[in-house]
Amino acid sequence: MQTTQSLRNSLEQKKGQKRQIQANIKRYESEITESKRNLVRHEQAREIIKEVGRKTMQQLEFHISEITSLAMEAVFPDPYQLKVAFVERRNKTECDLVFQRDGFETKPLEEAGFGAVDVASFALRVASWSMQNPHSRNVLILDEPFKHLKGLEANRQVLKMIHEISKKMGIQIIMISDERIPREDIIELSDRTFE
Repeated sequence: MQTTQSLRNSLEQKKGQKRQIQANIKRYESEITESKRNLVRHEQAREIIKEVGRKTMQQLEFHISEITSLAMEAVFPDPYQLKVAFVERRNKTECDLVFQRDGFETKPLEEAGFGAVDVASFALRVASWSMQNPHSRNVLILDEPFKHLKGLEANRQVLKMIHEISKKMGIQIIMISDERIPREDIIELSDRTFE
């Protein structure tokens, strides 16, 4: 048989355990309340970040497509427009680039011709450089960037475009050319030429 003293001791232990459990409950309730507040803040922050991301993608989309489309217009009589689309794949945002003309879309490497791809590639480099903050050195070094561009007039137009971009954006462009147009035109549209 248990004595009164041992029952008292057992009762006091149980009371102590009860107080400890009540204190733990209060602490856990407080932690749950704080976690709920943090969850709401994180969800709000995530929505803000998503919105900033959407607006940034819209600005990038406009900037990239505008510069590239202008370059295409400067070179070709019936130019493609570049369409930029940001899409979610495998929980990541990816960028799809397609050419568009007369309401039809085409993948650049499949049907547009490599001359158009060369011009678009150059324009994308310029657009990429222009978005850097701060700008890296204002020099682009290019090795026959328009080697697939066909036709005397298109090659003249591309040199005019490069000359204009160089002046307007303050970019020094060092380019190796395989002389697809007369040397006189190259000399006229360049600040310096070397053989």
